[in-house]
Amino acid sequence: MPGRFLEGNHVTLLRGGGEYFPALIAAIDRARFAIFLETYIFASDVAGDAVAAALKAAARRGVRVHVLIDGYGSKSYSEDKFIVGLKNAGVLLAFYRPDVFRNIWRRTRLRRLHRKLVLIDSEIGFVGGINIIDDMHTPRHKPPRVDFAVEVRGPVLVQFGRALARVWNIVRLSNVVESANPTARISPVSNQKVGTTTAALVVRDNFRNRRGIETAYLEAINGATTNVTIANAYFLPGIAFRRALLAASARGVHVRLLLQARTEYVLLNGASKALYGQLLAGGIEIHEFTLSFLHAKVASIDDQWATIGSSNIDPLSLLLAREANLIVCDQVFAQRLRSEIDALIKTGAHAVTAAQWSTRPLLLRVGHWMTYGLARTLITFFAFGAKDYRA
Repeated sequence: MPGRFLEGNHVTLLRGGGEYFPALIAAIDRARFAIFLETYIFASDVAGDAVAAALKAAARRGVRVHVLIDGYGSKSYSEDKFIVGLKNAGVLLAFYRPDVFRNIWRRTRLRRLHRKLVLIDSEIGFVGGINIIDDMHTPRHKPPRVDFAVEVRGPVLVQFGRALARVWNIVRLSNVVESANPTARISPVSNQKVGTTTAALVVRDNFRNRRGIETAYLEAINGATTNVTIANAYFLPGIAFRRALLAASARGVHVRLLLQARTEYVLLNGASKALYGQLLAGGIEIHEFTLSFLHAKVASIDDQWATIGSSNIDPLSLLLAREANLIVCDQVFAQRLRSEIDALIKTGAHAVTAAQWSTRPLLLRVGHWMTYGLARTLITFFAFGAKDYRA
């Protein structure tokens, strides 16, 4: 797994935009030197406007503000007046791979910047699954959106800085960033311990860290002895991941999955459901979240290991996109995260049972396997490394 575990951090779990955006804006308001912010979506709504206002104010008082937004995730907002306002205020702003429609069959068009990663003054960082978009902004889904992030302080922020500077400088050299935008310079991170939590930032890209996040998951699942609890919005794991979950269940580990019930992408939803039978037969619990829109990408294992980040367990995240997850080795934190998932299961989900699943109408079963077959074909076409993934 790229990146080593560093001790002495302080990590605070943030649930939803209601906790995340006030913490983020407060940190931006305190910034003195430099802000780096990456996001897949930067929306022009209540939350987006509030974050934009804080970034503009920081830039006007002399803070070097770097904002990198994915060109596909935020294509609808790329010409909005609030984006123009960011530039006019002095924010150094760029779009990652903005030319998404020039060749729709080009495989690299799906290599997106899906990270939600922030570093402020090399003193405080944020990472998770929350885009810069209001929790109530959930087209076709019942709000509010359910998601998580973390606020981080301590030595692990050196890994945040390296990850952010590397992508910013790649984008700058590719001429996506205006030539006036300078090379990113990250201030040194203090090695002083500010807490008791051991953590590592794990990134996925298409160069040095192609399997980092998946490998971190597999190592934790393969070593699990009591429980594996995963909440993930888009779930279509490859064969190695499925085998790890089934092997854990077979040796007596309590394995639970909390997945999205509401269909957002028909192909991914159908392909994911094609795997339910195998997982249920192997003793794995599946709970579908029905209360609102589940967007979380988190897990707690053995009440000792936890992850919070941007990576789904699907081919787009594990094979194509740039992702970032924080791995936390801390009993108190892992138990807190598991209790949050427990509450979601109890209050907003229904269990999918093996008996119920075996009685599905034949037409529905055929539909699930047809979408699964199509998904595998598309994975092979679009994703390098798909033969290893074998969805």
